Amino acid sequence: METIKTSQNITPFLWFDGKAEEAMKLYTSLFPNSKIITMKKWGGGSNFPPEWVMAGTIQIDGLTVNMFDAGPQFRFNESVSFFVGCKTQQEVDKYWNTLTADGGMESMCGWLKDKFGFSWQIVPTFLMEKMTSGDPKRSGQMMQAMMKMKKLIIADLEAAYNA
Repeated sequence: METIKTSQNITPFLWFDGKAEEAMKLYTSLFPNSKIITMKKWGGGSNFPPEWVMAGTIQIDGLTVNMFDAGPQFRFNESVSFFVGCKTQQEVDKYWNTLTADGGMESMCGWLKDKFGFSWQIVPTFLMEKMTSGDPKRSGQMMQAMMKMKKLIIADLEAAYNA
């Protein structure tokens, strides 16, 4: 198999159970500046269904991610997620609604699982800016508001920060 050269020395690698191609198509259609770079199927002669992805590489908004299908032995869990910074509520809503559709699950504080079981954090950049450089007391107020939310609402976070 050809070595895939990226500018990243460390590249996330996601293991799917027969859904890698579907995930590749969803992720690259959802995020700007995204594309499928390679997709090679297992084909005949392996222990896996021939239509499963043996080696897939996508770029989602500049991040190179490798994927493949290798069965149900390992499942995704919340200890690994992709963090998506959003400038507007429209962005938050778009990513949240698309990733929770068709079997995805909402969690708390901007976390969700997509229909493949992979975890994402959909977070307004406002929240991160105020957490790292804002007033600690006001940031604490905002965090208390965030702890009550599933999908993060920028207007509510701003109101809590400015209360």
